[in-house]
Amino acid sequence: MIQFFKNNIEPRKKLRTAEIIVLIALVLGSIISLCVGLKEVHSNPGKVDYVQSVVMKRNTQDEDYDSDNTVCDVTYSKGDKQLVVSYSYEEYTQLKNKTITAYEFKTSNGTDLYFDHKDVSQKEVKHSYKQVMANKTMYIFNLASSLFILSLSLALMLLFSKQFTTYEKSWFMTIMVLATIFAVAFPEESANGVNGIVIMLLYLLDTFLNILCELLISKQSRYNFLVSVAVEIAEIAMCVVLMYRFATMVTTLFFWLPIDIISYINWSKHKDEEEDELTMVRKLKGYQEVLVIVGIFVWTIVVGYFISGLDIATDFYTNKTLETWIIYIDSCASAVGIANGLFIFFRLREQWIAWYICAGLEAIINILSGQYVLLILKLGYFTNTTYGYIKWTKYIREHQKTNEKLSLF
Repeated sequence: MIQFFKNNIEPRKKLRTAEIIVLIALVLGSIISLCVGLKEVHSNPGKVDYVQSVVMKRNTQDEDYDSDNTVCDVTYSKGDKQLVVSYSYEEYTQLKNKTITAYEFKTSNGTDLYFDHKDVSQKEVKHSYKQVMANKTMYIFNLASSLFILSLSLALMLLFSKQFTTYEKSWFMTIMVLATIFAVAFPEESANGVNGIVIMLLYLLDTFLNILCELLISKQSRYNFLVSVAVEIAEIAMCVVLMYRFATMVTTLFFWLPIDIISYINWSKHKDEEEDELTMVRKLKGYQEVLVIVGIFVWTIVVGYFISGLDIATDFYTNKTLETWIIYIDSCASAVGIANGLFIFFRLREQWIAWYICAGLEAIINILSGQYVLLILKLGYFTNTTYGYIKWTKYIREHQKTNEKLSLF
């Protein structure tokens, strides 16, 4: 293993030294940011004084609970003042009032805390203070997460430098730097009881794994499927946490995970005769393209109609029209995704066209969902898809006679 890294690490000493220095700085930055965030969250609120009572209005748009929920959080607000009260499901069903009297307290460092009763214990104060500080310092935790993923990206490019071209390394690091900036600039709110910090970490991990997988596909490397398994696991976790994109989640479970495994086997059987790391690729015929388009259209209509008729709670339940649109867009994206998976399995160039379409559809969903950091991933898709399409086309042209004799299997 040590010899492998010695053979593949960045060969230019000055550049290698610079990358190591930056890598150490990123790791230290991540650790320091995490420590600062934890210190703020777990700091002592000090003396807490009662200020006043405030009548707050209930925000019912954030509520979507049923008997499966053991804890139901209800948000009350007035301007920038906010109180979240947790009820059991039985208490929630009996809740009729649209307003609540909140009691405002102020800590010694000027932090405002709100409770639904005046006689608060020290334990309640510490818990509320910790929640408020976690929200205030979210950007610090997002910085820690993004710097960690960025250091992981740089370490990968450093240790496997000889496996990538200068363009590939530059493209990979550019996408990850942009993802870092967006993670800090556009923090994620909590969803379904999961803190926004965890959600952002999932987004960053998904971005890192996806662009690495895309890069390996463009290089005709069969190892992309090993990375792809991790991608599917991350995306299933995102669907569960955010309670949306059920068509994509089912497709991932029952199609993408199995296809990744058998595709790795199939690609391993079709290595290039001259370069062992390359896989032989080919392109579709005209009538085959027509059949694929018809299949995608039928899948979108049937699956979209089926899911839109189910009584499933999503993050868009307050806007039925928007929810329906997203369901059909997601169904189309899952159909194109299936076609893409088959194209990849059969080593077909058309998979890059499917990537274009899928990235465009997913970008629409990301914008509607406010998932702006994932738009960086789509930018990576569009740029690398162009690069991969050109590389595969060049390979097919140069190996035209060999490709004509190739079997899809």
